[in-house]
Amino acid sequence: MTDTAKRPPPGETILSIKGVSKNFGAVSALTDVSLDVHAGEVVALVGDNGAGKSTLIKILAGVHQPTSGSIEFNGKSVRLDSSATALKLGIATVFQDLALCENLDVVANLFLGHELNPMCLDEVQMEVRAWTLLKELAARIPSVREPVASLSGGQRQTVAIARSLLLDPRIIMLDEPTAALGVAQTAEVLNLIERVRERGLGVIIISHNMEDVRAVADRIVVLRLGRNNGIFEPHASNHELVTAITGASENAVSRRSQRKAAQAEGEAQ
Repeated sequence: MTDTAKRPPPGETILSIKGVSKNFGAVSALTDVSLDVHAGEVVALVGDNGAGKSTLIKILAGVHQPTSGSIEFNGKSVRLDSSATALKLGIATVFQDLALCENLDVVANLFLGHELNPMCLDEVQMEVRAWTLLKELAARIPSVREPVASLSGGQRQTVAIARSLLLDPRIIMLDEPTAALGVAQTAEVLNLIERVRERGLGVIIISHNMEDVRAVADRIVVLRLGRNNGIFEPHASNHELVTAITGASENAVSRRSQRKAAQAEGEAQ
């Protein structure tokens, strides 16, 4: 994988989230969250369970609507009122379940819902485009006519990411792309993310694996309890990241305060 120091500086701002909040009834899932994503940049979105990561991704994917705040894409204010709107605009999402059809081959999965000449499928052109894209991504797929059911976890992730690239997005969001993968398959997916960055796309990844995050991220954005809780460089210490993710230092301060209060009360008695 590319050394962080050798990566080109991020380009123009593609996506800008400003003060986004999301309420589900009386429950606040996000509060005043802001985030920018630039061309040719990988942003890792990390946080504990319930931090609001999935909610934010679903807002950007057009699944949920924000309660307040604004979203700008290519410098213009946008309303992502559906998944189709987000896709048409240029925001692609690969959710953790990948949504692949195991009984179909790689070509059919890549073009599912976007077939060339649907009335009379252009199988030859679809196969050529599939091979071309996978070659550009240095993907390790034995054959584009291979059934997805026979592919490894890393190869399936590759197919899902490649499928999203066929729509020429400017932003691609990956939800736990290396979850449950072995070492070799994880390396394959991380290399693929590098190739996507080299194409000039903005990439957002959600991951609980800090080692994987450090390997590919240009910035690490921490959410905690639905709020921004820090932006870090990939070389930030584990202590800094864990503290931001868990609020450990805040808890420690709270426990010390409680002990002091109890001690003072005891002395007063």
